[in-house]
Amino acid sequence: MNTVLAYAALTLRLNVRNAMAMIYGYLFPLIFLAAFAVIYRHDPAPVIGHLGELLTVTALGGACFGLPTAIVAERERGVWRRYRATPTGAGTFIAGLVLSRLALLLSAAAIQLAIAIVALGMPLPRDPIGLGLAFIMVSSALIGLGMIVAMLANTVPAVQALGQCIFLPMLMIGGVAVRLSSLPHWVQTLSAFFPGRYAVAAIQATATGGSLGTAAFDLFALAVFTLSAALIAASLFRWDSGRRQPDRRLLAGGLALWLAIGCMGAWMGVDKGRGVVDDAPVAPPAAYLRAPAAPHAGTTPAPDASPAMPADDAGEASPDHSPPALAVGKPRSWRAVTAADIGQIAFERLPDDEGLVSPIAQRGTLDDPAVEQQIAQIRAALPGWLPAQAPEPVQRVRNLLAIAAVPDVLQIDPLERHLPWLVFDRLRLDIPQADLPRILYWISQHPDEGDDSAITQLDALGLPTVSGPATRVRERIMIYALKFLARLPTARDGASGGAGAPVQPCDLGRNAMRASPC
Repeated sequence: MNTVLAYAALTLRLNVRNAMAMIYGYLFPLIFLAAFAVIYRHDPAPVIGHLGELLTVTALGGACFGLPTAIVAERERGVWRRYRATPTGAGTFIAGLVLSRLALLLSAAAIQLAIAIVALGMPLPRDPIGLGLAFIMVSSALIGLGMIVAMLANTVPAVQALGQCIFLPMLMIGGVAVRLSSLPHWVQTLSAFFPGRYAVAAIQATATGGSLGTAAFDLFALAVFTLSAALIAASLFRWDSGRRQPDRRLLAGGLALWLAIGCMGAWMGVDKGRGVVDDAPVAPPAAYLRAPAAPHAGTTPAPDASPAMPADDAGEASPDHSPPALAVGKPRSWRAVTAADIGQIAFERLPDDEGLVSPIAQRGTLDDPAVEQQIAQIRAALPGWLPAQAPEPVQRVRNLLAIAAVPDVLQIDPLERHLPWLVFDRLRLDIPQADLPRILYWISQHPDEGDDSAITQLDALGLPTVSGPATRVRERIMIYALKFLARLPTARDGASGGAGAPVQPCDLGRNAMRASPC
């Protein structure tokens, strides 16, 4: 063990003296960080949402280019022939090389994280210890790939060529630089045979996900890839540039493990890479109304309607089987809405809060620093957002509801599930308690009215804008209006002018009641 550590320390000193090794080891990771900062400069929480990709690219560069370049350069100079003449076995030298490369990758990643946190304002990872362990696993698997390159290449230029043959496919179709959800199904299946896919998932789980335990299979896959690469590299090992016959048993064992974990990953995890297609149907407004007993003053006859009920798919709640509202009458304006009108709403027919359509998480369940920061930035920008200052109250409420509706349509998870609480609390603070139930009811029954230009101005809040037809956004505004109406503690009293409950402080991210207004 002392010999391994001594050789690892010697290798580190040699790397410090080698300009090319320092470029591969430290300059390239900083270039990767700068590139990610520029590409994702509009992200509310810098870098943290793509930390898995960033650190995987860092480890991949050092493993596919830095490590094999150093080994092949020494072999070309005859250094490894001299090692062979010593009583020390090959395993000692390989272990020292791997240990030194692992130390270089860990130090480069630490520098990246420090700069990202201090200079770019990146939030701290959720599980720093888990992040370190995941990065060690990732580095070990990718170092194994670098050892295979070093055993195959005869010259340093050959290392560059072979390294690119691994580096570029891993970026493009291995789930590193291109999100799996944007790739065709067959490419997602193929990506299961690349360790980069599992590397990104394992690191990202510790950065913004639950914990290292949520990436158990990814860590297992990385361990199998490490063992597989070690067997393949051992079967090809040579002390000099001369070719030798590979150890077929080791080679077959390594390839069998590689194929086995790839097939297992394709069987278990391809569906997780698919993007969610938002094609869930939304019923028309009248589908959420029960049949009224009789018309009342201040109403006008409504056209006949026999709307379809919401579908059961996409996580929606099963509708009841009572008939939808019949053609009896509707209020002439939002001010004419009464408790009887609100009482006709069949809230049980609304899509489930855990479903695809207009999801709303439970208060207090958000524990993602990146999403917390994004919600806090939206809250800070909201007072200056012009659509939130519309003088007409119904239009103002529509504009605020669009803040929840657009991330829902674009499937920005988990933001889409937690942002509605910020909108709900803002509405309760901004709209008189007696008016808010009436306005929400009116919007839910007239989703096609009003101006929808607010959805093109969401960039001021750090949200993506929507262009083209706004039909889906209007549908989601309708659903959120009904869901918010159901959550008003005194909705029916408020509709008839009764006193409402005290308005609570605005939600800031964790859905906790904090003493800070919207």
